[in-house]
Amino acid sequence: MMLFGKISQQLCGLKKLPWSCDCRYFWGWLNAVFHKVDYERIRDVGPDRAASEWLLRCGAMVRYHNQERWQKDYNHLPTGPLDKYKIQAIDATDSCIMSIGFDYMEGLHHVEKIRLRKCHYIKDDYLEKLGKLENLQKSVLEMEIISCVNVTDKGIIALYHSRNLKYLLLSDFPGVRKKENLIRAFKTALPSLELKLDLK
Repeated sequence: MMLFGKISQQLCGLKKLPWSCDCRYFWGWLNAVFHKVDYERIRDVGPDRAASEWLLRCGAMVRYHNQERWQKDYNHLPTGPLDKYKIQAIDATDSCIMSIGFDYMEGLHHVEKIRLRKCHYIKDDYLEKLGKLENLQKSVLEMEIISCVNVTDKGIIALYHSRNLKYLLLSDFPGVRKKENLIRAFKTALPSLELKLDLK
């Protein structure tokens, strides 16, 4: 107790705390710990259940095949056989998902729709990894990416690998500079894609 008191007095005496005590760095560190992938958990409960747990912890929602209701409460995730519940849709609106936890997505083979809206920790590297995942290239049919302010042309262009993508909505991206290049790339790679852009 005495030691803690001395340390806290020293910290209180500082006029400016070190950069490591800055709130932004603290939350960044905390998020990194929070998103650390638990590979043992993936092996134990299967990729869909492990990904569901991660997504819901981050504030996202999931919907399973043959179900209308979105799952948004971590404590009410369905139980049963590991292969019974397959993620069909992900809504990550206002969630804190980030690329550190990306490996949770690798085992998903039935995701048809992904919505990333106001995901402030999403950067180009996440979309690049997402676009390269063979299983999601085959399954994803619809994507909506809105107001993810750290995403640029580089991240969005990587999505052209999603060869079965039928619908893509892109809106509110201050980091996107070459709108015409994006349109051209997607029309060439995915001629049947319905592309909606609002990048002003």
